[in-house]
Amino acid sequence: MYSITRRIPCKTLVRPLFFAQSRNLCSASATTQKLERIADELLDLTKLERHDYSILFRLKLGLNNAVSGLASADSVSTGSGSASTEAKAAEKTAFDIKLEKFDAAAKIKIIKEVRTFTDLGLKESKDLVEKAPVVLKKGVTKEEGNPIVEKLKELGATVVLE
Repeated sequence: MYSITRRIPCKTLVRPLFFAQSRNLCSASATTQKLERIADELLDLTKLERHDYSILFRLKLGLNNAVSGLASADSVSTGSGSASTEAKAAEKTAFDIKLEKFDAAAKIKIIKEVRTFTDLGLKESKDLVEKAPVVLKKGVTKEEGNPIVEKLKELGATVVLE
């Protein structure tokens, strides 16, 4: 095994660096200085900042896979954007309708109402209501959720819009 690893040619690793260094820049000296400054700034970035920059650069170029990268970048970021995460939390647009408990006398009416806004069958709605506390619907806007919450509260359920 040791002899196999010794046979890897080193030229393949050195060649790209050799060509990059031997190539002359075709632009004026002011542009060259600008490019050198940008390259130095990019080299000074941390690994996380380089990842964020690459995603932003792909997004600016209009590449499609940049959007999927943004979701993973948000999950990877640690504390660099705590102010932006607080702003996102304050501007919550998607809510969950959660049934916490219900009046046993109004169980049938609540099941029928759950059927109307979840598009579930009778058995599925009954099972869902009996699992209380349970989230009845996820990702609802506040305008859509308020009438549903009010209707369920009128029927005797304790409902929260989270």
